[in-house]
Amino acid sequence: MDKIVTEVEQDAAVAALKRLISHPSYTTAAAPGAPFGQDIRLALDEVLAICHELGYHTYEDPDGYYGYAETGDGDETFGIIGHVDVVPAGDPSDWDSDPYTGVVRDGAIFGRGSQDDKGPSIAAIFAVKALENRGYHFNKKIRFIFGTDEETLWRGIAKYNEKEAPIDLGIAPDAEFPLIYAEKGLQQSYLVGPGSDSLQLNLVNAFNAVPAKAPYDGPKQAEVQAALDRHGFAYEKTATGLVVTGKSVHAMLAPQGTNAVLRLAIALDDVFPMPVLDFVGKCFKEDATGANLLGDVSDEQSGHLTFNISSLTITPTESRMQIDMRIPVTIDHDQLINQVSTAVKPFGLTYENFDYVAPLYVPTDSDLVKTLMSTYHDLTGDDTQPQISGGATFARTMHNCVAFGAMLPGTPDFMHQVNENWELSRMYKAMDIYAEAIRRLCTN
Repeated sequence: MDKIVTEVEQDAAVAALKRLISHPSYTTAAAPGAPFGQDIRLALDEVLAICHELGYHTYEDPDGYYGYAETGDGDETFGIIGHVDVVPAGDPSDWDSDPYTGVVRDGAIFGRGSQDDKGPSIAAIFAVKALENRGYHFNKKIRFIFGTDEETLWRGIAKYNEKEAPIDLGIAPDAEFPLIYAEKGLQQSYLVGPGSDSLQLNLVNAFNAVPAKAPYDGPKQAEVQAALDRHGFAYEKTATGLVVTGKSVHAMLAPQGTNAVLRLAIALDDVFPMPVLDFVGKCFKEDATGANLLGDVSDEQSGHLTFNISSLTITPTESRMQIDMRIPVTIDHDQLINQVSTAVKPFGLTYENFDYVAPLYVPTDSDLVKTLMSTYHDLTGDDTQPQISGGATFARTMHNCVAFGAMLPGTPDFMHQVNENWELSRMYKAMDIYAEAIRRLCTN
């Protein structure tokens, strides 16, 4: 098999990724032409500038919701769907280098977005460019589609689907190899209850990440510390209070993390009589499958429900938790929500919907899946079968589209975590896989 991607494309991809990482493109206040904040709009501008420099036709939604770049000819469109937004980096002092400077060291590129999803998007772009540089001509339009609020409400890609014609087939380079043909349903919601005059908290984090830290500088610190000790929960003392520590992972992997917010709430429940704390301390506890609340919610096809409580705020007027549920593909969504609503009522909590994204399913015997899987197998020798995931990618927003890479098996998962990085050797291998897959799907 001829080598398609060379050092020329590899080096160019790293340089382009550094440019894209330099934009701290997490959601901030809306501005004209920047519905999710100016930094996200600048990141969108940057990736389209990179594509324009490669000779691709580019289009940017004037309202700033999405953009795309296109090359090739044909009646069909092959979509490559990524996103330029990221989750916040947290405290920069926790990082070994500036999270918004793409730093290459120890054989990896470090920076927020290197794995999710700036790095994979750039890898796919330069894989396509490598094909062109080797003289290949495409029999389909290849369209790189860039979303802008994948980490929140997917409004950018919704606007794309509202304004643009559908693709015929495609991939989302925003997951793991070999291929994800089905994705769990994604439900993000709030649990809202009474407030408190005796305790205020403001523990706000992203829906889709297990929080690694939960600071506490409120009353009765000695008792709270004693409760943490009784439970065996790790914490650090600060000048003004305590910081409960855990392990951050993506919400789809919540059982593999250690939720600092839940641990603090469990300790606080020992000290403060309050319905919302009773809910965590006496019912939910630390079971990120939600089994203590709902019983076993699972199916043979996609495994267990994941139930991540990422935030807890308490004011004099209300208490509020935000939850992220990844729902097995055969579980009835409406029935599950009714079950949650009923289960939380004894704690004075009510259920409020925030956002729901239906599951994804593309048959494994489709031409798209078979071609992508044969490409992956031929280039890696790995016979792992296509997967079902608790993650949510833009693949589920498009016709005949699956999540395909870019993380190879065994790649350490740094998505949404401190010191996010992607090993360059693995990035280059992903580029090889993308180039060969697109050669098979989009050339004669």
